[in-house]
Amino acid sequence: MCRAVFLLALTVLVCPAAVALDNGLALKPTMGWLHWERFMCNTDCDKDPNNCISERLYMQMADVMVKEGWKEAGYEYVCIDDCWPSHQRDAKGRLQADPKRFPGGIKKLADYVHSKGLKLGIYADVGKNTCAGYPGSLGYYETDAQTFADWDVDLLKFDGCYMDWKLLGEGYMNMSRALNKTGRSILYSCEWPLYEWPYKQPDYKAIRETCNHWRNFADVYDSWSSIKSILDWTASHQDIIVPSAGPGGWNDPDMLVIGNFGLSHDQQESQMALWAIMAAPLLVSNDLRDICPRSKKLLQNTDIIAISQDPLGKQGLCTIKVDSFEVWERPLSKKRLAIAVLNTQEIGGPRGFFIRAAPGWKICDPQCNVTQILPQYKDLGVQTPHTKLVVSVNPSGTTLLTVTPTSD
Repeated sequence: MCRAVFLLALTVLVCPAAVALDNGLALKPTMGWLHWERFMCNTDCDKDPNNCISERLYMQMADVMVKEGWKEAGYEYVCIDDCWPSHQRDAKGRLQADPKRFPGGIKKLADYVHSKGLKLGIYADVGKNTCAGYPGSLGYYETDAQTFADWDVDLLKFDGCYMDWKLLGEGYMNMSRALNKTGRSILYSCEWPLYEWPYKQPDYKAIRETCNHWRNFADVYDSWSSIKSILDWTASHQDIIVPSAGPGGWNDPDMLVIGNFGLSHDQQESQMALWAIMAAPLLVSNDLRDICPRSKKLLQNTDIIAISQDPLGKQGLCTIKVDSFEVWERPLSKKRLAIAVLNTQEIGGPRGFFIRAAPGWKICDPQCNVTQILPQYKDLGVQTPHTKLVVSVNPSGTTLLTVTPTSD
């Protein structure tokens, strides 16, 4: 259920977010590419050299990001996930990259990524091991933070496997302090609440003061059922998680899986639109070297990205569920509103939704200009509070609009 949305929306609009981690980073939701959902823990470079977790993969992605318009669209981080390190630390207790798959080391890879005008992200774990069984950072927080700084890393994704849940908060805060102590600007992506929710409601004030963004719910899969579960969880917990989001700290519903295998194009449009409404980090996990033009165009859509990166920095809400429609709304700068209408039916054909039924439509008084962003860009002209405008929404698809109040 979309609960207490009017009161919550008012609170989000007028109340500042909790104090953010003061490192000057993630003032807008992070954009980039992350290997995990598509490439997982593929370490067999003998059998699969083009897709294994190796320096070659990240260098090729960096090349494509520059050549194919991703950097220009705003995607700036090339992010390594699990399975990059050697299974042993070096003689000084430092993490080291697998020597066969990363013969140049992480510092050389960072230099290459930086030469393209991009930034490099890396992965570690708050516990004794990573989720895939590589060395974790427990007992080595300062050592690992300094190692990442010495390598000129720009982002750390810090997972939560193999850790006593009662010690999660302490571990995440210790690494946050260690990163700041290095003096290098390293964006800090946490999974603290994800691992704490099974036991208790996390302290989002503390999380926001510690991290630049944070995962709350299960890993995304390349399926519509996975996307739906993330949206359902977010809607049912929005009264808890939305007030913590804002410049410097964001709720992270996990990667964009657009351009892979499991989503229809309408479902891909739904993920893109709703991640923008949720002010989510836009971290793509696909093969940028081989992506269909339609998915590429969607991911690089400047109008959707403008909603994602809107300077007001307010996360949107699920404001109503009615007749197998969900309406999600996000306040934007200059008193504008983004409205996403999701058709949750997975049968039949397109269905019409009277846009004036959207709770946020009240801003269209005395009138407003309406622009449809998805599924096709269309100027819907000047509308009034009593408009008869009906938008058509495909099954499991989303129609995305922006609404700009105007005077007579």
